Amino acid sequence: MKRVMNVLCAACCATGIATSVYADAVASHAPQVFAPGVVSGPANEDSAAFTPDGDTVFFDRMHWPNAAIMVSHRVHGVWSTPTVAPFSGQWLDHDPAMSPDGSFLIFTSNRPDVDGGKMIDAVMADGSVHAGFGGHLWRVDRKGHDWGKPVRLPDAVNSSSRTYAPAVVTDGSVYFQRPAEDDDFRLFRSQYRNGAYQPPVAVALGDASAHKLDPAVAPDESFIVFDANFSSKDDPDRLYIAFREGDGWGKPIDLGKDINVKGPWGAHLSPDHRTLYFSSTRSLPVHYPRTPQQAQDDIARMQWDNGSENIWSVSLAPWLDAPHPSGG
Repeated sequence: MKRVMNVLCAACCATGIATSVYADAVASHAPQVFAPGVVSGPANEDSAAFTPDGDTVFFDRMHWPNAAIMVSHRVHGVWSTPTVAPFSGQWLDHDPAMSPDGSFLIFTSNRPDVDGGKMIDAVMADGSVHAGFGGHLWRVDRKGHDWGKPVRLPDAVNSSSRTYAPAVVTDGSVYFQRPAEDDDFRLFRSQYRNGAYQPPVAVALGDASAHKLDPAVAPDESFIVFDANFSSKDDPDRLYIAFREGDGWGKPIDLGKDINVKGPWGAHLSPDHRTLYFSSTRSLPVHYPRTPQQAQDDIARMQWDNGSENIWSVSLAPWLDAPHPSGG
């Protein structure tokens, strides 16, 4: 979501978890690029949203301001060449998020709120307008092997012209980001109850003055992964995880230097909720001396490993399997 926005907390001490609990485990879980040259291609990719069986992935591919939601299928262990999702392609669509049961998907779009209307502009707090760069959340339901017509979420959710980055939990409630009173982005949650979305409530995570983006939430809401700039607004964002504590959230835990390279963002979870997918402009390392085959492979990968945004994955096991206050 960074392109649209253009824009270790002290948790371990507070929770009684020593940072050394993570150190060795984290070192053995280096991020890996996802489907290089296929899903992670020469453009910019973000927001890997999987069906529950893990064999279909939706994601957005963007070369600003051109973007669409793409879909790829895994057949015999190989990801297919992505195509434009059947509900996307006409408007600036991005940030797909799958419901835990796979029955629907929520995404961001600048498409008109009503047929024949005007596309969504991004209206800033100072009144300035960025034509066509706005976004509201839309839901599209699965219809057998196909997908239905997207339906706009109600005004209770889409009260801002800059509503982005949804995440859906088991009961249908949706997390997302939108500007707060200071016009910086924060996370909000809208409870889904009796078939209706309730007025959003701000999600309290760490320093209230820091902006927070791109939530990835466990279906049972036992933990959340997001990116934030807790250290300084001038520093790149970093990815954090926070665990449920009663009705709120514990202090965010920095995911560490091996993951937080070049300001990663766009957190999403695997179908088993134990692997984190995120976007980054990082590159694979090149080692010298290299063999002729390695040189050929390195040159071939320049088609996608070119400084653009790719999707990477990393195991969350070091954090999920460590003791924390929720007892998970």
